[in-house]
Amino acid sequence: MSEEQDKPRPMNPKLIDKPKSKITASRKLSLKIMLLTRAMEQLEQETQDRDEEKLSYLGERLPPLQFSGLSLAELQDLCKQLHGKIDVVDEERYDCEAKVTKHNKDIHELKLKVQDLGGKFKKPALRKVRVSADEMMRALLGTKHKGSMDLRSNLKSVKKEDTNKDKDKVTGTWAMYKYFTNASFLSPEALS
Repeated sequence: MSEEQDKPRPMNPKLIDKPKSKITASRKLSLKIMLLTRAMEQLEQETQDRDEEKLSYLGERLPPLQFSGLSLAELQDLCKQLHGKIDVVDEERYDCEAKVTKHNKDIHELKLKVQDLGGKFKKPALRKVRVSADEMMRALLGTKHKGSMDLRSNLKSVKKEDTNKDKDKVTGTWAMYKYFTNASFLSPEALS
């Protein structure tokens, strides 16, 4: 066995030998140049086609005007026809603009829905607001809420006298217990 086969392969991916491409750098460059020139030619062809289409459309819709040899009444009729065509085109343009704005609005709403569903919508930071309990209940319940929510008045009050009586009871029973357990009259000597 050779020593190269026994050596462990390095863990660093940069040191691992990458397979070499079968195309040389000069061949890659020439292919790239050919693709770019082909794309430029197609782009120029598309612009020329668009210009020709525009001219043919305008030729169909707007024939060249001939003013020579027309009387005043014929010129007025021609102007009325042109104004009518302008009105029709203006209405079409307005309708198209309205459709575009409506579609843009719909697209915006759908984008917001997608963001909400994706969960990537950033929630705005909440501000700290001081609200009393009464105001909070009014906001939650509306006009149904009556009376005040004074929470301290609802707390159970403890009187000091009651606590002293409880202590006396406890200490009294304790004292009696101590008295009977330490009583000398219960000893066997006292009984005899």
